[in-house]
Amino acid sequence: MTDSPDRIRVDKWLWQARFFKTRTLAAKQVTSGHVRINGEKTDKAAAKIGPGDTLTFPQGSIIRVVEVVLCGARRGPAPEAQTLYLDKTPPQESVPKSPGFDGKGRPTKKDRRSLDLSRRGPLA
Repeated sequence: MTDSPDRIRVDKWLWQARFFKTRTLAAKQVTSGHVRINGEKTDKAAAKIGPGDTLTFPQGSIIRVVEVVLCGARRGPAPEAQTLYLDKTPPQESVPKSPGFDGKGRPTKKDRRSLDLSRRGPLA
């Protein structure tokens, strides 16, 4: 019972491409119906994918869209895993920074007092 080299289980590919830390986590994501193969929902971890297929799945707080380029033979290092896919995820809008944060570390006590005063508004 050998797989053809151009088709692989979706859960195994997601694990090999390093989108999930364990194959069990990848399988849970697929069986819970959160993965789409070429736009169609799948709930079978054993679904076969191959080069040219497009996968859409949530990872953290973003929705990943990747095109399968290769079916890997092993779970190798990250640079090797990145050759397995083309990332087509749309760029995310950056989260606006806090208006009182200039990127200089923690605010001083004086900075915190001035922030508190500015949040209170004008005194009556």
